[in-house]
Amino acid sequence: MATRYLRRYEDRDRMNHWFIALMFVLAGLSGLAFFHPSLYFFSALFGGGVWARILHPFFGVVMVLAFAVMFFRLWRDNVFTPADREWVAHSGDMLRGDKSSMPPVGKYNAGQKGVFWLMAVCLLVLLVTGFMFWQPWFANSFPILLRRIAVVLHAGSAVALILGVIMHVYAAIWVKGTVRAMTRGTVTDGWARQNHPLWHREMTGKQ
Repeated sequence: MATRYLRRYEDRDRMNHWFIALMFVLAGLSGLAFFHPSLYFFSALFGGGVWARILHPFFGVVMVLAFAVMFFRLWRDNVFTPADREWVAHSGDMLRGDKSSMPPVGKYNAGQKGVFWLMAVCLLVLLVTGFMFWQPWFANSFPILLRRIAVVLHAGSAVALILGVIMHVYAAIWVKGTVRAMTRGTVTDGWARQNHPLWHREMTGKQ
């Protein structure tokens, strides 16, 4: 019997996703070069410290713009509902390998929604604070105290974003069949029925 596949992401969404991932890596590595002296060697990937410092904010702005496209296409699917509280309450059972008590979910579960909003908030903070100490264009428009606070918030948001992305990647690998959604745009009928039954019902019309 042939495996049936459901379309989960359009080609433009997948291309944008991987472009964001590329900008995240470039912005992350160029930023880590200045996060701590022990990480300065990352600057060599960009032609040295001067170029790493010049390129980093541009990588960041481009990443935010690409994520904004994704945000406006997906935010409605990521709005939290009362059912998400039940999912969170039983998430410990799922992590121990028992999915029997997990409530049925739509296109995204509460964990995926949490990562989505974490990334949205972190990128917004990174954008605003980054402008506040972006030399030589904008930094001189802000008092030194605000710039120092912005640097701390920028670093904290970057750490939170990196941890969120690590969680996102781990979950995609952990749930077998998930990576296919962002590499081929489709998932199997069985994957959808098991992991996102409400979305499966919406796509197939099956009860």
